[in-house]
Amino acid sequence: MSAPEVSRASSAPLTDAVTGAFSYSGAAIARELLAHGRRVRTLTGHPERAPAGSDIDVRPLAFTETEQLRASLTGVDTLYNTYWVRFPHGTTTFDVAVDNSRRLFAAAAAAGVRRVVHVSITHPDEHSPYGYFRGKAAVERLLTESGLSHAIVRPAILFGGDGVLVNNVAWMLRHLPLVAVGGQGTYRVRGIHVDDLARLCVDLGAGDADTVVDAVGPQSVTFRELIDCVRTAVGSKAVVVPVPGWVMPPLTAALGLVLRDTLLTADEYRAMADGLADSSAPSTGQVVLTDWVAEHGARLGRRYANEISRHFATTSPSSGRGTGR
Repeated sequence: MSAPEVSRASSAPLTDAVTGAFSYSGAAIARELLAHGRRVRTLTGHPERAPAGSDIDVRPLAFTETEQLRASLTGVDTLYNTYWVRFPHGTTTFDVAVDNSRRLFAAAAAAGVRRVVHVSITHPDEHSPYGYFRGKAAVERLLTESGLSHAIVRPAILFGGDGVLVNNVAWMLRHLPLVAVGGQGTYRVRGIHVDDLARLCVDLGAGDADTVVDAVGPQSVTFRELIDCVRTAVGSKAVVVPVPGWVMPPLTAALGLVLRDTLLTADEYRAMADGLADSSAPSTGQVVLTDWVAEHGARLGRRYANEISRHFATTSPSSGRGTGR
């Protein structure tokens, strides 16, 4: 797809804000903005993650502090929002995340932010049986009702960098003698590389028109094909075993207890099995998932990526305990 140039005529670089610039997709977006000569400010619940000598201006993601939140967004041209929660944890629920998003958009409007680029999910639906997809749809509605110029970007799954999904599949294939797949694993996934997502977001941030785009790579594969690809790439001898779909939630919950993590929620499995991780939209990315896995197999799965430790262990109280996609 074609997109307008990011740079604009100005006497000084413009400032953009990224929620979670030290997280996953937020970090990729921040890198892309810096590469285009933009100033980057982050609103984050993890200020301790700022590397020494960082060029990023760090502000708290303080949803309940209305004036502080508005002040943190004052002078911002485009807000890139990656804030969300992957699963409820403690007092953090999808409803809390929706309300926090409402506060964020209201602060952006009050601060005079020109445009919001929001990272959502494929197939959001306020009537979905899955809380994640209902919440994402509610946030999209709040953004469209805010009056802010916006672009909504809908990825299914992300890969590349220090992403969790492919790495943890590789970890299981390296360390377990058996790896279960729900059903025959024929449900499809269409991932986009995190850097392709970042380029798409920054391109859309330069525009003015309200738009909604599925963020998907050039390849759709079945989940079993993905498992087999990772297995080959890491040289695993694990046996991949099809099991009835109903077995997967308790099985992954039990493994999660051992790992002290949430490996895969029941809703995540069921949504994927329902085809919600796939899309028929035109490709907006360039990196082919299976090619990337084959190229990076030697390092995939060397360490388990713990989602709870990554996002909830050291979160500031006012941040709403969210994660960045």
